[in-house]
Amino acid sequence: MPNTLASIQSYIRDTAADGRELERIGPFLATFSRNSTNPFLNYAIPDTGARPSRSDVDGLIAAYRQRALLPRLEFLTESAPDVEAVLVNAGFDLERRVPLMVCPPGSVVAQPRLDGIELLVPKSDAEFEGMSNAQNEAFGEPGGITAAGIEHAREQLELGGLATLARDGETGEPAGGGVGTPLRYGITELAGIGVREQYRQRGIGAAITEFLAHEAYARGGRTVFLTPGGIPEERLYARVGFVPAGECVHLRLTS
Repeated sequence: MPNTLASIQSYIRDTAADGRELERIGPFLATFSRNSTNPFLNYAIPDTGARPSRSDVDGLIAAYRQRALLPRLEFLTESAPDVEAVLVNAGFDLERRVPLMVCPPGSVVAQPRLDGIELLVPKSDAEFEGMSNAQNEAFGEPGGITAAGIEHAREQLELGGLATLARDGETGEPAGGGVGTPLRYGITELAGIGVREQYRQRGIGAAITEFLAHEAYARGGRTVFLTPGGIPEERLYARVGFVPAGECVHLRLTS
């Protein structure tokens, strides 16, 4: 498992750099979104085995503050066990600590057949829009997807990403969706798995997760991972075959 975690951390670092501005600050890779100030799209990642000095941390803070962004980090604690204490001593607060879960090849658990719900890979603009709107509603996020957003979603699929739309087979109403980052080094991260409230408690979230995991391995993937948002989600993913493999920590400087 240590080699798997090291590979996942390298993958996270590489994919975080896609489409973002980058700055190397000591043992940190700082990433900055070109289009958003959302803190979840602007964060730094330490190098594997990093042992940052206080001046390294001060430099990192300055880089984010000069861009009017919240200084924030995301990383696997096992990959850089000495980093968290240094950040806490510099005033960073724990945002959340979540398990990292993996589903080993051959371990995907088949889910019960869904009644009246179909799963498909979106192709048309309407299907991408339906998937995105269902995800946004599931996570309580406002607004719909733009034309640029639809184009970006298509590009992600062309680059080897994954996407699944769950919809009502009778009405065509979107029920939920989920995505996977582009396969790289045989690795992908599943994310954004959400189901609209009126369609919950029917096994749709687990079915979406199974669909995405199967698709990843069918394309030659070797490692499929995700980070659950809470205990209910962790239990859901466990039903599909995902098991805890490590820990992901998010830290932010709020003062």
